[in-house]
Amino acid sequence: MNQPLPGEPLPAVLVGGPPHSGKSVLIYSLSQALRARDVEHYALRACPDGEGDWSNEAPAERVREIRFKGQWTPLWVERISRDIQRRHLPLLVDVGGRPTTEQARMFDHCTHAVLLTPDEPSRKAWQELVARHRLPVLADLTSSLEGENRLEASEPALRGALVNLQRGATATGEAFTALVSQIAALFTADGIDYRRRHLASAPAEIELVVDLERLARTLGWAKAGEKIHWLPEHVPALLDYLPAATPLAVYGRGPVWIYAALARLAWPARFASFDVRLSWSAASALPTVDRPPAFPVRWMVQPVQDAVRIAATLPEHYIDISQLPEVAAPLAPAGAGVILDGRLPVWLYASLAQTYAAASWLAVHQPALGGHVVVHSQDRR
Repeated sequence: MNQPLPGEPLPAVLVGGPPHSGKSVLIYSLSQALRARDVEHYALRACPDGEGDWSNEAPAERVREIRFKGQWTPLWVERISRDIQRRHLPLLVDVGGRPTTEQARMFDHCTHAVLLTPDEPSRKAWQELVARHRLPVLADLTSSLEGENRLEASEPALRGALVNLQRGATATGEAFTALVSQIAALFTADGIDYRRRHLASAPAEIELVVDLERLARTLGWAKAGEKIHWLPEHVPALLDYLPAATPLAVYGRGPVWIYAALARLAWPARFASFDVRLSWSAASALPTVDRPPAFPVRWMVQPVQDAVRIAATLPEHYIDISQLPEVAAPLAPAGAGVILDGRLPVWLYASLAQTYAAASWLAVHQPALGGHVVVHSQDRR
């Protein structure tokens, strides 16, 4: 078993293989299995396609509609490499299927590799690639649409086959179970309670720190070991349970609309969220102007009945929190609702929720749900 030694960086397990080999489904399956074991980790999609858990949970037609294939750029590689390097949790890293020499710089910040390949040529190519970056291989697995799941060997690396890793499915079988156990042991080898450590490190000036997972269980929305399925109807109960206008720090997995709802609830008090790449980051209401600059965020404003849809895109497919002082947001008509839209980080959605705190109602577009989620209404409070 490859385990981290004292002083070594947190594990970051690269999952590599050619396109369409089932890497995204394997990473999703691993993450779900690790969550069921309460193993703290983060699945980092290091290729600019904007995919997440939704790509394996939403209906196929919805995935095709909202999936976005971004472009690899030197800046993207530089920033993702830095994100991997400064991680605050063990990582599963999806590096894409055809990394160039420049893109493979990301490998140098990983600690281990899992290979998933459909044939011998691709297997040899990926073995050579990870060997060049001195990554020990935890598992060397084959992937096919048909056949049987099987475990062939456990040492020195797991060998076996995974079958039918198609979107909407999850990995199963003896080889997958062995891999989950191996990664769980790796991610917990240092004995650190990451959740406790991170909660204890919340900004000192914020007295109320919320762990989303524990809060959801307290409110009866999930049991221990179960994945929390956040639903729009949870928002009113959540807002009733927590105090308004109170400094608030929020930790844990949740959709951006949950974070937007809680950032708006806290306003005008401070709000902070935990990011695996940044640790704690504070929301900051943005200046609003009639014609905001098109960088680092590009905006589109569209009237929608009694509201305005404010959609954001990132010209470089990435924004760093250090760029927040450069961002100005569009003006919203007085008395109108505001619908926020775009693939943006949680900390930016939290900032936008406080920017448009005066809107008559505030919502976040959620493509996987086929609509938007209202996170605040002036009529209600």
